[in-house]
Amino acid sequence: MPDYASGFVYYVIFLLSTTMHEASHALAAKLGGDLTAYHGGQVTLDPRPHVAREPFGMVILPLLSVLISGWPFGFASAPYDPERALRHPRRAAWMALAGPAANLVLVVVAVLLIRIGVLAGVFDSPSAVNFGHVVVSAQPADAWRGVAFVVSALFSMNLALMALNLIPLPPLDGSAGVAVLLSEPTAARYVEWLHHNRVLGTVGMLVAWRAFDVIFDPIFIAAVNLIYPDAKYG
Repeated sequence: MPDYASGFVYYVIFLLSTTMHEASHALAAKLGGDLTAYHGGQVTLDPRPHVAREPFGMVILPLLSVLISGWPFGFASAPYDPERALRHPRRAAWMALAGPAANLVLVVVAVLLIRIGVLAGVFDSPSAVNFGHVVVSAQPADAWRGVAFVVSALFSMNLALMALNLIPLPPLDGSAGVAVLLSEPTAARYVEWLHHNRVLGTVGMLVAWRAFDVIFDPIFIAAVNLIYPDAKYG
């Protein structure tokens, strides 16, 4: 039976992390001269404008998946001007990479909380790690066990969102982000190709979903081993 209490925590973290992800897309677009998301009110950490744009992907689907599996699955998006992206493909690429970068910032925040908690004597390294068990409480109080779970979930959820979105397959951010590695003319042709082959998004998402566990597991273990240099998880 799904653990609904843990699932609700995962959902709240998903909602807040996805909001920061999309707000970062919107801010990067604004800085690059595309005001579409800015005028849509999405340069904000308030979840409401993002939910209003994607109510199914940010609320209905993830809550249904929590009820079914105990784990939120959803999606979100930030509007942009596709014609401007074709004219400025490298700016569009940086806009795409801003979302995963926001998730990386939240991963770093979680790591800092873990390290501070270990130094303060309230957290400890676990004997074994998994998605919701990256750090454990060193205190007997139930409250600290809850805090350890929330911090673990914050770390793992954002590491997963970053890794998934950096896969260079459409419609994921990594596919557009590839253009930062290309010359301006080549990037323009590449972005135009993506624009005219949107059907690849369905195929790319299916491939990424099937391959994600194989991709994410070594990333997760490597990241946890960086948190605890003296531990050897894996």
